[in-house]
Amino acid sequence: MSTAGANERRTVFYSGRVQGVGFRYTARAAAGGYDITGFVENLDDGRVRLVVEGSETEIEGLLADIAQRMRGHIRNTETTTSPATGEFASFGIEH
Repeated sequence: MSTAGANERRTVFYSGRVQGVGFRYTARAAAGGYDITGFVENLDDGRVRLVVEGSETEIEGLLADIAQRMRGHIRNTETTTSPATGEFASFGIEH
């Protein structure tokens, strides 16, 4: 169980109509409003993967923001939580 203020990592796989609709750019724009780091990328199987590190509160805010902005495109999400690694300096788009 994480303690208050401890950072965590969430890996989220989005499926649906999530490629070719500006999903990565929308996620990057949304991330600018939160104290998080990580990346978003398209996968060869048609899904989008988001890896984000930060506090639970910041991550929850970002994920809710993305869900609201992309609500017509997301069919399913798969999420895993693990300890943060601190490996990211910012949030960006992987190609």
